[in-house]
Amino acid sequence: MTSTTEHPPATLTLDPLGPGFGARVSGLDLASATDAELAAVRAALVDRKVLFFRGQDLDEDGQIALGWRLGELTPSHPVVEGVDEAHPEIYAIDSADNGFADVWHTDVTFMPRPPLGSILRAVTLPESGGDTSWADGQLAYDSLSRPVRELVDQLTAMHDGNREFGYYLAQRRGGKGNVWEGETVTRLVPAEHPVIRVHPETGRKGIFVNPGFTSHIVGVSDAESRAILDLLYAHLTKPEHIVRHRWRAGDVAMWDNRSTAHYANRDYGTARRVMHRITLRGDRPVGPAGPVTA
Repeated sequence: MTSTTEHPPATLTLDPLGPGFGARVSGLDLASATDAELAAVRAALVDRKVLFFRGQDLDEDGQIALGWRLGELTPSHPVVEGVDEAHPEIYAIDSADNGFADVWHTDVTFMPRPPLGSILRAVTLPESGGDTSWADGQLAYDSLSRPVRELVDQLTAMHDGNREFGYYLAQRRGGKGNVWEGETVTRLVPAEHPVIRVHPETGRKGIFVNPGFTSHIVGVSDAESRAILDLLYAHLTKPEHIVRHRWRAGDVAMWDNRSTAHYANRDYGTARRVMHRITLRGDRPVGPAGPVTA
């Protein structure tokens, strides 16, 4: 992120969506924001975990420029090509090309270093439907009972992208994906991460498994794995842990991928829904017991 040492702190106007999770940011033009304002956005993102900005005027170039001011951008996706040759960082989520996200997930957890965060821009919206919800993994962890917290603190889980993207990599990309962390992706090797992730900036613990990519808990039986994951998924997605956003033209959402999961409603029939997403380079997840060793 651009240094702000020469700029005084900026104050954002936030409309909180819950006591500690989610907020709408008003009065800020992301395209012309100062370094100090974007530093405040970055701090608010860690604190509130998901932020919404109405009435923005960003195109592909503007979205990428914004991303680079907030962090280091990844390619669009480990497997899926960018929206076009000029914008390889943008992942187009297009319902006309089977671009749906109607399962709870955290972006790209099937890689050793999942993205730090995501910036999503509404491009084409249905007349109604297509809302997106986010779940707060930290709030969900805090509200677990102590015995369950002590259990899951010790566990690791496998995250596997083959179910969702293995066919795409093999059939549509000919077995050659994008360059991710300096290496061309030719196969999706499952990644092991702690079930509970310690946030690198705040030290808070949060649930870091998701139905989209987590295949199983390591070192327990299949039945135990299913039971533990089902418990965590049901708890993570309780209504009091969730905020929901109804999209409008010009909307931009940002979220901290290290502390949230999200779900996009697929309730708009044959209407088209197109969203453009960029992701910020992240680090290797660390749990209460430290990093997972291969």
